[in-house]
Amino acid sequence: MLQELENRQDFFSGETEIESIYFGGGTPSILPPDEIQKLIVKIHQLFTVSPKAEITLEANPDDLSRDYLAALKKNTPINRFSIGIQSFLDADLQYMHRAHHAEQAKNCIKTAQDVGFQNLSIDLIYGTPTMNNEQWEYNLQTAFDLHIPHLSCYALTVEEKTALANHIQKRKTIAPDEAQMVQQFSILMQAMQQQKYVHYEISNFAKESHFAVHNTNYWKGIPYLGIGAAAHSYNGENRFWNIANNAIYVQKIKENKIAYETETLTNDNRYNEYVMTRIRTIFGIDATAIKQNFGESYYVHFKLEILLFLSNKWVVENNEIYTLTDAGKIFCDYITGHLFADDLS
Repeated sequence: MLQELENRQDFFSGETEIESIYFGGGTPSILPPDEIQKLIVKIHQLFTVSPKAEITLEANPDDLSRDYLAALKKNTPINRFSIGIQSFLDADLQYMHRAHHAEQAKNCIKTAQDVGFQNLSIDLIYGTPTMNNEQWEYNLQTAFDLHIPHLSCYALTVEEKTALANHIQKRKTIAPDEAQMVQQFSILMQAMQQQKYVHYEISNFAKESHFAVHNTNYWKGIPYLGIGAAAHSYNGENRFWNIANNAIYVQKIKENKIAYETETLTNDNRYNEYVMTRIRTIFGIDATAIKQNFGESYYVHFKLEILLFLSNKWVVENNEIYTLTDAGKIFCDYITGHLFADDLS
């Protein structure tokens, strides 16, 4: 990965200032602090990094011991954690085949705060058959009581080739219920509003000044460079994805060969991606930007397709900026599909 950083140091054009560094994808918290620091030092050597850069480490609760957290605090500039809590209830964690238990989930947050990390984000999952609405409210209240400034809350999705998918297929466990997910999403939005969190993206809620810089830049279409096996990059016109196989990735890098594939985005691709990412956020879709960046035909298409969702109050418009209402957020994917363009280039 250090070598790949060297190889791709010209990825950003001009005087780009790095606003965020994100250690994610898999379980980066298995890395010792000295290896994390080596990567950060190399990034500073090769790129211009903002002195206020957000530097996040994704972590599982069972990896965040007091000693590990103290070493990160002392030896690295990590200033934010994204912790895969998923639930504060053991029945949910067992259903999802998580390695940690509920007490570990609470303790790792308290320990991180004790060590001096206040900028925390946690993941919570709703819609599990093991959790009723009252238990979902308990999960949220636990997060509020722990003073977590940022929460990412996702409906349970069953990924192929996982233990959970296998158990559902063999009828050893129950599949998620869609109606329950919608109910719990509504509970989530109401609870967050009462606690004065900003619902700034479909799945993300934050106190003022605690929006995730890294994710916000994704949603705004700002270029990013991904390092490591299976990492993805984007420069505004092309997508790149690294070889997923560790051994082949390492061999390619050692031989100074290209370890990624490239896709050049069409105008349709770029428009669809803009719609898909922006509709999910409080920043909304800017119809004027559609006309400027993609052309008149996309603007006309968008204005025509959005009419239905304005009339049924799933979308609101203010000065050519279109955002979802709370009712519309439930149907976000459906709305997005209708707004997509096919062969308008």
